[in-house]
Amino acid sequence: MPCCKKTDSCQKGGLSQIVRLLVQLLVLLLLPMAIAQAESIQIRSFSLSATDRGYEISLGSEITLNATLEQALEKGIVLYFVTKFSLIDSRWYWLNEEVARSKYRVGLRYYALTRQYHLNHPSFAQSYNTLREALQALGQLRDYPVTVKAELKQDADYIASIRIWLDLTRMPKPFQIEALGSSQWNLRSEKLEWRMKLPVPEQPFYYRDR
Repeated sequence: MPCCKKTDSCQKGGLSQIVRLLVQLLVLLLLPMAIAQAESIQIRSFSLSATDRGYEISLGSEITLNATLEQALEKGIVLYFVTKFSLIDSRWYWLNEEVARSKYRVGLRYYALTRQYHLNHPSFAQSYNTLREALQALGQLRDYPVTVKAELKQDADYIASIRIWLDLTRMPKPFQIEALGSSQWNLRSEKLEWRMKLPVPEQPFYYRDR
């Protein structure tokens, strides 16, 4: 009768089977992480500066699309990305108030005739030969003004937040309905939030992802 005892060969075979099971388990655990990283928006850097014109924000981010969004681009669908920065006055005696904000929307579109990708900014447009180049440019925002909605105080402690997301409300209705039942369309960054005082011209506020 083969393998009726715990021989060395049987022990080695059992050990190799355990190793294979552990490897398979590790792959299953890491697979969702790999999928999540394949489609994401990561904010890498941010700054808030005081200038002669008021306050301005700059940021750098990495934007990656999944296959569903790339196919939507190829069908001529425009993908709108929104960047929103807010300053909130948190008051213990009354409701929180948004005292300043900056909201920037950019459209990403692919033209099959010229095989180029276009970024439609609020006041200008840019063209790129590859999707990678377009996404790199999409992830950069420089010296964009902040709209002040209420009186700002240099010594006040404000709650600042920033995030970037794919604006599904600007897409055609059939795609909006499809997006409601699919996580493939849910593309957004984490909401960064912190407490801060307003920067002075010589000392802008900087954030950089480690």
